[in-house]
Amino acid sequence: MFNYTVNVPNILHSSISSVSVFNGLNFSNWSEQVQFHLGVLDLDLALQEEKPTDITDTSSNEEKTHYKAWERSNRLSLMFMLMSVAENIKTALSKTENAKQFMKNVEERSQTADKSLARTLMSTLTNIRFDGSCTMHEHVVEMTNIAARLKSLGMTVDESFLTQFILNSLLTKYGPFQVNYNAMKDK
Repeated sequence: MFNYTVNVPNILHSSISSVSVFNGLNFSNWSEQVQFHLGVLDLDLALQEEKPTDITDTSSNEEKTHYKAWERSNRLSLMFMLMSVAENIKTALSKTENAKQFMKNVEERSQTADKSLARTLMSTLTNIRFDGSCTMHEHVVEMTNIAARLKSLGMTVDESFLTQFILNSLLTKYGPFQVNYNAMKDK
C-alpha cells in the first residue's frame, strides 16, 4: 500500500528564496531547482504523474487518498512555480491549473527565448571585432564564452571555426600573426 500523505514543512516559503527566478533564459537551471525543492518537500507528485481519475462514491480509500495528495501537490507546486517566475513572463504564459502543464508552458516559452538568444549570440560572434579596448586574452575569452553559451543552447561551434572567427576579428596590424598561424596549421 502506498503512502500518499504530503507533509509540507514550514520551510516551503523559505525554499522559494533559494530558487532562481525564471527570466526566460534560464529554464534548465530553474526547472532543476524547482524539481529538486518540490521533491525534497515531497510535493512533486503532480509533476511526476498525470491527474488521477476523479473520485466517486465507489472509489477506494487508497484512490481517495491518492487523489487528495495529487490535488494538494498540484496546488502547492503551481503556487511554488508561479512565485519563482518573473512578473513579465507570467503574463505571457498560458493559464493552467495543472502544475505539469505549467512546467511545459514555461519550457515552451524558454525555447522561444532561446532561439532569439541564439540568433543574437551568433550575430555577436560573427560581428565582434578586437578594437584594443581590452586585452587580446579578454577578447579571446569573450568569444570563447559566446561559443560556450551557443553550445548550451544546442548550437555547437567547432573549435577550428571559432579559431577562424577569432583570427578574423583581429585588427589588420595582426595580419602577420594570422599568416603565421595558418602556416603552422598547414604543417
